[in-house]
Amino acid sequence: MRPGVVLALVSVSALALLGAAPGRDPEPLPARMADTGGGSQLIVAQAPDTGATEGTVGWWDLRDGRWVQAGSAPARFGARGLVEGTTRVQGTETTPTGLYDLPFGFGTEPAPAGTSVEYRAVKDSSWWCQDNDSRSYNRWTDPLPADCRAAESEHLADYREQYAHALVIGFNYDRPVRGHGAGIFLHVNGRGATSGCVSVPKDAMERILRWAAPDRGPHIAVGTEDGATAVTRY
Repeated sequence: MRPGVVLALVSVSALALLGAAPGRDPEPLPARMADTGGGSQLIVAQAPDTGATEGTVGWWDLRDGRWVQAGSAPARFGARGLVEGTTRVQGTETTPTGLYDLPFGFGTEPAPAGTSVEYRAVKDSSWWCQDNDSRSYNRWTDPLPADCRAAESEHLADYREQYAHALVIGFNYDRPVRGHGAGIFLHVNGRGATSGCVSVPKDAMERILRWAAPDRGPHIAVGTEDGATAVTRY
């Protein structure tokens, strides 16, 4: 048998072992996920492993039953990597993995033209309450309520660069559990890794805001390439 024929047979066999038929593209990442939130838009923030502080963010549309990537960008994660969202502890500088909704957007700068998600303007009186003893725990407040200590909260206007544009990630948001974590966002890059959020370059954040459509149920999945926190498990 000619060497070329042997090589062709080996290649076909290898593809079969990998579960891919010759000439066919692999399934899009969202199609391999356990859950995508039920909508037709999905952001996937993926890191190589839980110790990583950098990875990628891709955003996808479901069109005629098939997921199509609308864009991608390099991403940054928590300074201490990623951790399973259900076990995350506040103040650990870890990004919680899991599948979350995107309640609203906000920014120190006006919303990019074409933005259709709810977008709140950050004022000097705008805060994100992270005080575990407050009734406003893990909530946008304007102004800061009396029962929420400033030292335990985030004055949003102090982060003009990072919060030029942002989307709230619905981690621990619907029914906040004290000590679990507060103020997890998808926002513009700062100087390095985040304190637990996901960040992307400013132009990517602007594109995401123009792309996201509330009536299409956008969600974000955060995870790793494989292992117990693999993004495909959420």
